[in-house]
Amino acid sequence: MDIDPDDVFRDDDDPEDEFYQEKYATKEELVYLVDASPKMFSTACSPEDQKDVTHFQIVVRCIAQSLKTQIINRSYDEVSICFFNTREKKNIQDLNGVYVFNVPEREDLDRPTARFIKEFDRIEESFSKEIGSKYGILSGSRDNSLYNALWVAQGLLRKGSAKTVDKRVLLFTNEDDPFGSIKGVTKMDMMRTTLQRAKDAQDLHISIEVLPLSRPGDEFNMTTFYAELLEMEEIELAQFKASAGERFEDMKDQLRKRMFRKRRVRRINFIIASDVCIELNTYALVRPTNPGTITWLDSVTNLPLQTERSFICSDTGTLLQEPPKLFQSYKNENIMFSASELSEIKRVSTGHLRLLGFKPLSCLKDYHNLRPSTFVFPSDEEVIGSTCIFIAIYRSMLKLKRFAVAFYGNPSHPQLVALVAQEEIRSGSGQVEPPGMHMIYLPYSDDIRPIEELHTEANPIAARATDDQIKSASSLVKRVDLKQFSVCQFANPALQRHYAVLQALALDEDDMPDVRDETLPDEEGMARPGIVKAIEEFKLSVFGQNYEENDVTTGKTSEASKKRKAIAENATKEYANYNWTDLADNGKLKELTVTELKYYLNVSNLPVTGKKEALISRILTHMGINELCKLSSYFFFELDSFLGRI
Repeated sequence: MDIDPDDVFRDDDDPEDEFYQEKYATKEELVYLVDASPKMFSTACSPEDQKDVTHFQIVVRCIAQSLKTQIINRSYDEVSICFFNTREKKNIQDLNGVYVFNVPEREDLDRPTARFIKEFDRIEESFSKEIGSKYGILSGSRDNSLYNALWVAQGLLRKGSAKTVDKRVLLFTNEDDPFGSIKGVTKMDMMRTTLQRAKDAQDLHISIEVLPLSRPGDEFNMTTFYAELLEMEEIELAQFKASAGERFEDMKDQLRKRMFRKRRVRRINFIIASDVCIELNTYALVRPTNPGTITWLDSVTNLPLQTERSFICSDTGTLLQEPPKLFQSYKNENIMFSASELSEIKRVSTGHLRLLGFKPLSCLKDYHNLRPSTFVFPSDEEVIGSTCIFIAIYRSMLKLKRFAVAFYGNPSHPQLVALVAQEEIRSGSGQVEPPGMHMIYLPYSDDIRPIEELHTEANPIAARATDDQIKSASSLVKRVDLKQFSVCQFANPALQRHYAVLQALALDEDDMPDVRDETLPDEEGMARPGIVKAIEEFKLSVFGQNYEENDVTTGKTSEASKKRKAIAENATKEYANYNWTDLADNGKLKELTVTELKYYLNVSNLPVTGKKEALISRILTHMGINELCKLSSYFFFELDSFLGRI
């Protein structure tokens, strides 16, 4: 694990979460292998749907959507799109029936660019003319387009070490028997060579996955050929479910699950006893998602600017060559520390996890969860037998209903943690929750704050709800109950809007994608007679019959309210002194002070927290929502560079 240099200078007050930076997560190289045989262009949906959608269209749209999502989530991963069973050929090996789709000024395996995505969005219109569809495996011919496609994919994934790069091939097809038209010894020989080609790729640490599409009235049969190609055992084959492929949403969901795999954050050692130590992998399951930072560009060359920091002596004005030293005042004397000395002082312990003992689950309270937990799972990569020992402890904890207390010796922030075993949950569609343990970060006694008293009088008289009020409140709660609620049902509307604006600008889209705010109340549901009646009964029991909303407040204005009103009035007055559109168009917002930027934010009812760069980003996003066309000149730089640095 690389040491974060910021840890050396981080204060104890600064938020510390080493799992925000996935330093163990490797870059991924991905090749989409798309079957372009005539069968892929047959109608994929049943006649009742009355839709003319083919498997090829479903796959192309899913890949296009995943490319746009990848730009946001993993912009440094590299992709390539390769069609096989094509009329034309375009690949390094010059093999028949294989066409590698690409655009000028981009390598065949590279980060997706704006032009690449835009051209691929139009591939359905030009495919038959420029590439064409043709069966690549025919009777009487030795051509094997599937073999050629795997060879081309292996060649595309040749760069990068398997230790630092995950190499994957996703194969889309609706043909479960690619050699169905071949008979006899020729078929056996072609199957053998294709399987060997797949095995050679897997020996080079290239994983191959198949996303099958079922044809109308004919379910995709994995046992015909692809189960042997993927080396699937009987248990894996029984759990494997072919994608129906009859609707765009089904395939999109299937592809999303394959694309966004959980990546290991860190590898740690779990010391159980003096002579027993196992290896664990950690995964960050839930973390806040923030919009990307702004990249400043040179106004002449449009190239990214590199920020450099230099220290100048306040006495002589000369440039300091040696790294600066820090000091701590003690008894009127400044005690000097170098960066290495300060780092060593802050290093309380090594980064191991040491078991202290076990406690009943009833001892673990909800408020003990100090920050998002980390999921841990055993690994036998370096310590053989880790999985066996982990399973023994895991099953015992589930059986006895206990959790493990351990000391996590994070170099910069060591603390106690609770290891809570999670039982595997499965449904008809597969695994819902994996087996493993959650590492919950426990507070120290210094972190627990005493409960603040509501009443400061000597003999306070606390208000008590009547039985009628409690009954009406209970009725209201039951009426407005959210059935099967999950946080996964709601997307962040601010992030979705932010990226919709960026996508529209980068891809020169005329219409901005419509973003649905799923956090808005269900007005239609709240207007149902039962809920309306429960609300009225609750208001009547609490406020009485003569209740009016204007009478709730006492009419007195607090000091904080007066202050906010004064700030708003001043901001409105100062706001008129600036031409905000002109400042944004000419990139001069960075020349304003933080106080001046807050004039715009206060008038627009936007948050005013964050650094100067965050304030400018907020202003530009808000102006882009209102006047999308006026931001074009500000974002006038190469689309390739833009998408690569979001």
